[in-house]
Amino acid sequence: MPVVSPKVLAFDVFGTVVDWHGSIADEVDRLGLNVHAAEFARSWRAGYKPAMARVMSGELGWTRIDDLHRMTLNDSLEEFGITLDQAKADELNLVWHRLRAWPDAAQGLGRLRQQYTICTLSNGNLSLLADMAKAAGLPWDLILSAEVFKAYKPHPDTYLGVAGVFDVKPEQVMLVAAHHDDLLAASQCGLQTAYIERPAEFGRDALKDVSEQEFTDYHATDFLHLADQLS
Repeated sequence: MPVVSPKVLAFDVFGTVVDWHGSIADEVDRLGLNVHAAEFARSWRAGYKPAMARVMSGELGWTRIDDLHRMTLNDSLEEFGITLDQAKADELNLVWHRLRAWPDAAQGLGRLRQQYTICTLSNGNLSLLADMAKAAGLPWDLILSAEVFKAYKPHPDTYLGVAGVFDVKPEQVMLVAAHHDDLLAASQCGLQTAYIERPAEFGRDALKDVSEQEFTDYHATDFLHLADQLS
């Protein structure tokens, strides 16, 4: 375990704090789109990284995640043969602002906040994250986003940016995430890391590998388990 105690816990959000897949699948069912809702949710999410790559390569100028989601929604609607008018598609796109938190999230964050400063470090834009926090009752001390640093994770500017905002050393920041690639990039920037198991992030019919990795400092089943380890 690290010798230095962290001062700031920075949280990945999509999949780590909130259940994007279940929330979107339920919204698709509610709208009666007559498609396999779980597959549609995964399709929409699959466009996320390629869209960000277009921004980071310079093909697109800086673009908020809300706008990238709207672009990739069009692709998924076409893929599944769905026709929505613009107003309904815009409303569906806002589902990302009201994603449900995992059951342990609010209580676990509340416990961790008693001892540490807690913030987001998400590729989601600021307005999205603020709406989500209000809807899901998430008690952040500060909302930080790729929008602040004009770089998406895993760019080093995002991880090191958190240390800069709080005027602490990188090793005094811990990234908490349910994604091994995110944590590996953070560890390479000198941050501490905590992996959170979210096996059903992509749906209960597509469970993911949540095995422990040697580059993570902590491995927890959920936020309450992490709070136990850090107390």
